[in-house]
Amino acid sequence: MRSPRILIALLFGATACLGSSEPPGRSSMERLDPPVLSPPPPAPPEQEAEIVPVESPDALRPGQGDRLASTAMRTFVHAEPRRRSMRLGYLRAGTVVERAAAPAGTDGCSKGWYAIHPRGYVCIGRTASLDVDLDVVHATPHGPLRGEAYPYRYVVSRNPPPHLYVRLPTPAEQRKVEGYGGRHEKSSWELRNEQLLGVPDPPTEYLASGRDLPKPYGAEEKLRYASHRGRARHNSAFGLISTFDWTGRRFGLTTELDLIPIDRTRAVIPSQVRGVEVKTEGTPAFVMHHGVRTLKPDAAGELRPEGWAEHRSGWVLTGRSAVSGVYVETDTGLWLPASGLRIAQLGRDLWAYASRGLKWIDVSIDRQILVAYEGTRPVFSALVSTGRGGLADPETTSATVQGTFFVQSKHVSATMDGDEASENARDLRDVPYVQYFHKGYALHGVYWHDDFGKVKSNGCVNMSPADAAWLFAWTEPVVPPAWHGTIHEKGGTLVYVHP
Repeated sequence: MRSPRILIALLFGATACLGSSEPPGRSSMERLDPPVLSPPPPAPPEQEAEIVPVESPDALRPGQGDRLASTAMRTFVHAEPRRRSMRLGYLRAGTVVERAAAPAGTDGCSKGWYAIHPRGYVCIGRTASLDVDLDVVHATPHGPLRGEAYPYRYVVSRNPPPHLYVRLPTPAEQRKVEGYGGRHEKSSWELRNEQLLGVPDPPTEYLASGRDLPKPYGAEEKLRYASHRGRARHNSAFGLISTFDWTGRRFGLTTELDLIPIDRTRAVIPSQVRGVEVKTEGTPAFVMHHGVRTLKPDAAGELRPEGWAEHRSGWVLTGRSAVSGVYVETDTGLWLPASGLRIAQLGRDLWAYASRGLKWIDVSIDRQILVAYEGTRPVFSALVSTGRGGLADPETTSATVQGTFFVQSKHVSATMDGDEASENARDLRDVPYVQYFHKGYALHGVYWHDDFGKVKSNGCVNMSPADAAWLFAWTEPVVPPAWHGTIHEKGGTLVYVHP
């Protein structure tokens, strides 16, 4: 989906099809000093941290046991130890990574630039610290579950939206803030929520202590009451790092370190849609009807009913057909009726990428099918949902832009929102596996609909979370395990979008 807002153009080009952004800096009121009759004394010049001469080159390389912590929603990693150097990616608050023992310089960073694993430099200051014994680290039990279809557990707010607590609230605080009456017999939808979210985690030592949760630098904090930060926005959706049972109620910890009562939300039902890996020579195809029978040849070679092909399941066709093309063979040995399939049209080598064995992605708007290639060989295919505008002008409609592009940045998760002028505007946090390829257009996973195979988005290429996770791990540039995102200004894997 796409929004006209433009935030942090260097990182995203433009905001996503849903208007991509991370939360802005925390809000605060500036104190106005009273006027003075005489000029104040000049402020002392900023003192740069003393840089101790380093005799061993090992001190400038990570891997000696030293670490640093990210304290911001984005701690940028630079290619060189200087402020104006290229950004390679970023870390997320609470992440701890290996660093060099000594700084490599202080250009634009008075406390020093430190090399981190596996590459790049981080400036120590308001977004990172050499001290890893910090509240933001202890309050974050773990990062996203990289590689899994859903890197977080997802919930969507009910109406009214949940309050954002700063700590696990006492019963008295819950009564004062929400009018919550304490323990009660849980409704069927509350039980369903808890079943979808799985077994709760034990409260961490930090939460059990009753201390207030810290707010990472760059996370939104418009209000601050005694025990909460007001309500979430209308139509909010959250990725939860963990959930906890507390005072007979389930709470979830968001990625911005707020606690929300789960009974004020609706847990997301995971999509069962999966693409197909192409491990043999053949053409990907998808079952687009319910009640499609699979067939298998008997001893005499006659096709006999064998079972059922799941709706939207992926198959690889060998190219063989029977009964004048009515049935087609799959690489599993089963046969399917061709009339029940949507078959991918294999792409052409338009850029000499295939002849060089490089990776590239083909997205067909007409077929709503994505095919990933290594050279001339398809290796993966998935159903997608492109823009509702179909093949119309993306400048005036919600169509997906057509052309040849390159993956410019990748994010394990990112915050997106809908058109603010729309009554259906949503605040979609932690959208999984986002890959921008042109301005605000991206390939990304979706947890708020399950209509893959149909036009649906506001411009982006929507994928099931499982398929988005596969593609995210396969494309270039690679996101290092501890990082939350990478940036590649010159472009990574090629993306070709066409009718």
